Amino acid sequence: MNPRIQRGRTAHASGIAAEDAACAALIADGWTILVRRLRTKAGEVDAVAEKAGILAIIEVKSRPTLAEAALALTVRQQVRLAAACDLILGQHPDWGVNGVRFDLLVVNPAGQVRRIADAFRSGDISGSY
Repeated sequence: MNPRIQRGRTAHASGIAAEDAACAALIADGWTILVRRLRTKAGEVDAVAEKAGILAIIEVKSRPTLAEAALALTVRQQVRLAAACDLILGQHPDWGVNGVRFDLLVVNPAGQVRRIADAFRSGDISGSY
């Protein structure tokens, strides 16, 4: 098999595993996963979760260390997530009645998960990337 194709398949599988671990951690913390891998016209959202009327737009990053994963969210991705959030709320106006936030869940190869709640706010994003 072509090494490039194999790397892509491996990356995809590790990404799915990281999303699984992140969603399991959210559920263990009392969150309800409303949807996973949601495709919108603005791009894909890894997960959308709700707890006590707070809607969390979830981005999952997996890297060799939790610190590297925490630094992996780019401004371009933040812009995509904010645009996707607008579309999601337009389709589901009953979601997030007590607020909306963007959470980053970071995962390392050992499966450790850490949440950075309210990782950014859409008003803080500059349009340039």
